[in-house]
Amino acid sequence: MENQTLPDDELIHLYQNGNEDAFCQLLERYKKKVFGYILNVVRDRAIAEDIFQETFFKVIRTLKKKQYNGEGKFIQWVIRISHNLIIDNFRQNGKISTVSKIVKPDGKVVDVFDVVKVEQRSAEDCMVKKQILQDLRQLVEHLPFEQREVVILRHYYDLSFKEIADMTNVSINTALGRMRYAIINLRRLAEHHKIALSE
Repeated sequence: MENQTLPDDELIHLYQNGNEDAFCQLLERYKKKVFGYILNVVRDRAIAEDIFQETFFKVIRTLKKKQYNGEGKFIQWVIRISHNLIIDNFRQNGKISTVSKIVKPDGKVVDVFDVVKVEQRSAEDCMVKKQILQDLRQLVEHLPFEQREVVILRHYYDLSFKEIADMTNVSINTALGRMRYAIINLRRLAEHHKIALSE
């Protein structure tokens, strides 16, 4: 079986036993996903590249010392490392923002993309949906850090709220609360910029 088809844990084991190519396979498998996450959160390519490199330096050091115990969740572990480095970077630069305290939430938790309900009936509908998603992505850029991160992890990386809570060292209720505030903020931003999020 070629390394490209081996599970993550087997590649890790091979790497820890001297097979450098095994790590190259892991890096190739996940570099776009990890870099995309970092860039989506920090929104600066140079900073994202630095954090990406530091993330994989930490991964290499931990694997070489045989201290990794991710139990089959390698990518979540790598994303957590990059998350911690992002937080460190924001703290050093004084750019970390707190959750906005705005309109009282109604208590109902909904997916942000549930507001995007465009049926794909025609080429025109596809164009409209594409524009809505582009508008929505631009709106996400204006959210406070914690809200932006939970939206990105939930909808672009398909992590559960439990995984997000574990990764960001908060309770599930806090993760849900951040999503709730994100949805409220996205609706207000959409209204302010006169962007229709549904037909």
